Amino acid sequence: MADPDGEFGAVVIGSGERAFYGNQFAIMAPFFDHYGIEVWVPEPGGAVDPQIGGQEKLMILLGILSEREIARARIRTRTRTAMTVQTRDQGRYPGSRPPYGYRLVDAGPHPNRALARRGVRPQRLDTDPECGPVVSWIFGRHLAGHSIARITHALNDSCIPCPSAAERSATHAGKACIGC
Repeated sequence: MADPDGEFGAVVIGSGERAFYGNQFAIMAPFFDHYGIEVWVPEPGGAVDPQIGGQEKLMILLGILSEREIARARIRTRTRTAMTVQTRDQGRYPGSRPPYGYRLVDAGPHPNRALARRGVRPQRLDTDPECGPVVSWIFGRHLAGHSIARITHALNDSCIPCPSAAERSATHAGKACIGC
């Protein structure tokens, strides 16, 4: 900013919520002003002018929202990490309906003693004896260089049920296959 031959006269920010954290704008605003650098943010619709009362407050609010966004991202990361550990290390499946080719089976007593006393039992994924071989066949064809269209035609020609038809739930039951 201090370079008199600087190649820019403004900082353009695409998302005000992610531009400044906490009170960073209030700390940086005097520097921007001193060097004649404008800060453009979408929310005020152009350059921010700290001399206009509401705009400095807007930037403070955006800094607070940025802090909240970072906290929420950390929570999502912790949740995703915990679910990964449950799946990888404990063999548990934290999802709802299993992916095609798998089924949910009992995974033994719950590791949380309070839940185990209540009779809650975790579930893990296991290969479905009916659909699992179909998944293996699909991947085998794909690795052999067959196109998705060719694999789909072969499945339909063999009247292999589609995932919704293979679903055991009546709410998800569908047509067996296009060719049947």
